[in-house]
Amino acid sequence: MARLSGLQREVLKLYRACIRSVHTKPVENRAHWRKYVRDEFTKNRNIPKKLFSVIEHLIRVGHRRFELYLSPHIKDIH
Repeated sequence: MARLSGLQREVLKLYRACIRSVHTKPVENRAHWRKYVRDEFTKNRNIPKKLFSVIEHLIRVGHRRFELYLSPHIKDIH
């Protein structure tokens, strides 16, 4: 496998953290959370690798959402 760039590693790190955080949610809602995380990352999958500013912006937005959704008060997402 080819070596990953710093941005690619950052995206994978965020994705893994999001998937791991699904296990902190109630069991009956985990499928919703997992689908939401996958859909959000898949939605932006076709962004060209050269658009660094767009990718960096999406990583910042992703980190903010991740921190927000880590709250134990948020049980489900639709």
